[in-house]
Amino acid sequence: MPTVLVTGATGFLGQHLVRELIAAGQQVRGLSRSPEGDAVLARLGAVPVRGSLGDAGSLRRAVAGCQAVFHTAADTNTWAPGNAAQTDTNVGGTVRLLAAAREAGVSAFLHTSSVSAYSHLVHETLREDVPQRGGDSWINYERSKYEAERRVRESGLRWVVFQPSHILGPGDRQNWSRLIRLVDQNRLPGAPPGAGAFADVREIARVQVRAWREGMDGEVFLLGGEHASFLALIAEIGRQLGRRTPKRATPALVLKAWARVLDIVSRFTGEVPEITPAAAAFTCHQLRVDSSKAERMLGYRSTPLPQLLADTIAWLRAEGLVSPQDAASK
Repeated sequence: MPTVLVTGATGFLGQHLVRELIAAGQQVRGLSRSPEGDAVLARLGAVPVRGSLGDAGSLRRAVAGCQAVFHTAADTNTWAPGNAAQTDTNVGGTVRLLAAAREAGVSAFLHTSSVSAYSHLVHETLREDVPQRGGDSWINYERSKYEAERRVRESGLRWVVFQPSHILGPGDRQNWSRLIRLVDQNRLPGAPPGAGAFADVREIARVQVRAWREGMDGEVFLLGGEHASFLALIAEIGRQLGRRTPKRATPALVLKAWARVLDIVSRFTGEVPEITPAAAAFTCHQLRVDSSKAERMLGYRSTPLPQLLADTIAWLRAEGLVSPQDAASK
């Protein structure tokens, strides 16, 4: 039975990937940085291995004897003071992991990148043949995802790169679930003017395992989903939660100006602002993603947005992170 390593295994996508791999009959090691992470992985049925992307020695120990590496770990910071640490994690960590994988004779490296490798500077519908501009971006997250992906492509290993868009689904504690909780608490200050493509985390995990089991090499897959404006997304969240939501989006100029003000203040307080200039740029962008290659080659499917939100909200309710349904309807 092959053994595989999953980085970011205690995270949102990582936990789904661990479940999918175990269901497919694989022995799974999960990179963990704490006793709490060890416990999460043990409950999933994976073997916790202590290490971090910053420690090359721990990566060599974690990957020894593994047939494949699924690299999902990343720093998604959007605040400029965190840029150096983010680059070390996203680029340096990927380089260290690739070196460990080559040394161990790993036969496949499955890398979770992002649509951010293309950058918000690209305004056309994203397809795999669209030139990436992440290396030109003023946003460090985009630069770091672009550079990490480049290192994977040039690694000499057998690799597959996945580029998800906005990820939703059960198990989300830190990503779009924060928006859902703000709507539930009637604390959402406004709706950004951009649009996104909303992907189902369960599908992303499923097709990664399929790509590996089919022995794919040198392929890049955009993984999008139903397209919607953020205003429409928020309206659907409000409908399902029984909460009022904004009727109009905040103008981009206003949102970006407010983000700049908060960023200046944050340099004195040392606290991450509620919205950064980079985050404002992301949420003002009109993202469109063509997932037809993944649909054709991997059987990738988009979950209708109302159903995807319903599944996410049901999980949040079960975890006590949003109001019970009876309370929400009052």
